[in-house]
Amino acid sequence: MPRSSILATVILLAAVTHGAICQSTVAAAAAASTDAAFDIVVYGGTSGGIVAAIQARAMGKTVLLIEPGEHVGGLTAGGLGATDIGNKSAIGGLSREFYRRIAKHYANDDAWTRQPRDSYKSGRGSGDSGDAEMWTFEPHVAEQIYLEWIHEAGVTLVMNERLQRDGHGVSKTGPRVTSLTTESGKTYAARVFIDATYEGDLMAEAGVSYHVGREAERTYGESLNGIRVARALKHQFTHDVDPYVVPGDPKSGLIPLISADPPGNDGDGDSRVQTYNFRMCTTDVPENRLPWPKPAGYDEAEFELLFRNFEAGDHRIPWNPVWMPNRKTDTNNNFAISTDYIGANADFPEASYAERERIFNEHRRYQQALMWTLANHPRVPASVQQHFQRLGLAKDEFVDTDNWPHQLYVREARRMISEYVMTQADCQWQRKADDPVGLAAYNMDSHNCQRYVTSEGVVRNEGDVQVGVKPYPISYRSIRPKQKECDNLLVPVCLAASHIAYGSIRMEPVFMVLGQSAATAAVLAIDANSAVQAVPYAKLQERLLADGQALTWAGSGKAPESLEGVVLDNSAATLTGNWNSSTSINGYVAYDYLHDDNEGKGTKTITFTTTLPKQGRYEIRLWATASGNRATNVPVTVDLAGTIETLTVDQRKGLSPEGVIRLGVFACPAEKEVQVTIATTDTDGYVVADAVQFIPAK
Repeated sequence: MPRSSILATVILLAAVTHGAICQSTVAAAAAASTDAAFDIVVYGGTSGGIVAAIQARAMGKTVLLIEPGEHVGGLTAGGLGATDIGNKSAIGGLSREFYRRIAKHYANDDAWTRQPRDSYKSGRGSGDSGDAEMWTFEPHVAEQIYLEWIHEAGVTLVMNERLQRDGHGVSKTGPRVTSLTTESGKTYAARVFIDATYEGDLMAEAGVSYHVGREAERTYGESLNGIRVARALKHQFTHDVDPYVVPGDPKSGLIPLISADPPGNDGDGDSRVQTYNFRMCTTDVPENRLPWPKPAGYDEAEFELLFRNFEAGDHRIPWNPVWMPNRKTDTNNNFAISTDYIGANADFPEASYAERERIFNEHRRYQQALMWTLANHPRVPASVQQHFQRLGLAKDEFVDTDNWPHQLYVREARRMISEYVMTQADCQWQRKADDPVGLAAYNMDSHNCQRYVTSEGVVRNEGDVQVGVKPYPISYRSIRPKQKECDNLLVPVCLAASHIAYGSIRMEPVFMVLGQSAATAAVLAIDANSAVQAVPYAKLQERLLADGQALTWAGSGKAPESLEGVVLDNSAATLTGNWNSSTSINGYVAYDYLHDDNEGKGTKTITFTTTLPKQGRYEIRLWATASGNRATNVPVTVDLAGTIETLTVDQRKGLSPEGVIRLGVFACPAEKEVQVTIATTDTDGYVVADAVQFIPAK
């Protein structure tokens, strides 16, 4: 991990313009001297940390933002320019302001150096206020905007100061942190601290409880957590590939990139975290394109698994480049063998700085070697080689780190354990936090965690999860520790969440949302001279709403109360198995509709239960958005207090223009439970469940 040999005591706003230093703020360095006291110290110049610092200054507090490395902006400035969020309407406050600033930058014709402005179509949008936003951007533009914003807000920024992590990096009096000390010996005191790092180093040094790895499903009553041997279906091998040095001979040993350890049992917990990679910025513009570097010590034997997978017939292009402005990409992992260095990051969350640097360098070496191989090796199919030869690292990005991203994509590390742990139940609206400080909206998403050999002697990946959600609230209690452990610390990045819930929350716009909310709570605690746990939620909510935070989700579908009769939305239904939330096709009721992802047939049901106000004949309707990929043979059971009727529904035909299926007219009892259950057994397409409607027959 590139670092200067001697840590700088204070570097303020290095590179406000691309590659330049803003001299006007250097005089403020004295404010960050040894033993300086601030109202709030934010540790970690990630997107969330930057927004936390800006919010605290906007509320009139003195703020120190400490960045352990040489760049600010975390992943947002480290290559992740294709914003992951799921539903952009869930993003408000300063997080949304960042994307407005991105749009303002690209509204200038001078920003378009490699392509005409009008030739770039993706990434643009409009907020509820009508202000233009842009959700895709070049890495250096993100860092430039962050640095300008920090300067504009008057935040004191210290660079290259890493927390001392030897048990003496944090001083406490009882549950209260009084100061932190960096490796260079600098001590910084504050009234409230915010840990905005991806690793949770300040939180851990302060003695706050946390977890690393995947919890067992039984820990929080989840169905998507833990080891996923039988159920890891995405980014998977599509052909059987022999794993042995001598094919068919286990005694010859395993080829590289495969673990010799057994994968474990489905649903059990382990210490693994989802894999890391670098979000490379590439381009197809010849004058700005660099050839793929061949790292020192390159060994083609490392990619024997890749070669065998190609030779088995998998000729898919193994990455996912998304176009950014100026003919650049944000590039992510895709398919069975790609940029994710599976199994190489297990020790990272709690590793020493030296060990993390080794892991960082190993990930860089692997990914650079992979890219050179895909573009040049004769055992790679010609069509694949040609694809990778058209793209290369952008010459004008990451100019001080050999055009390679300076930020490793730490998708998950430590996660706090507080009095409210966000879980799958929150993501799927089976539980709803009553003290929201923001919304999450991305899929419950985990990249693979390990690669192993099956009992049949073939290679498989394990750990991938991708289950859709609708926007849901994140509890204030999940970003603050237990009061007995620490009463003046907030943790908006390594917040309290299970592995699978964190996989949904862990998006850069959400970290900015939570950073703003954490700073607001910190200021309110300072003003009241109270613990952060004692901040009245009503007061916090009032200020968050005034600052434009989105705290509730009303959905954009048909309001149930606008429909005739009794309407049951899927948010109130009972689910078995994993159903995906979607809003892709309009016409749904309330927040979303659910679908079975055309997988796990026979393991998924959804049951709508109600008690009708009076006895009589009711027409029962099933709401299911229409599409040609729906199942034609969906089993539906109507249980009228013990009188059961079983139907088979064609979700491709028989739909009204609004996507309503008429199940029939039924004699329904009063004050007794009536149930409608949709199953997926042996169905021949996507099964959809949106809502059930009971209309008194005329």
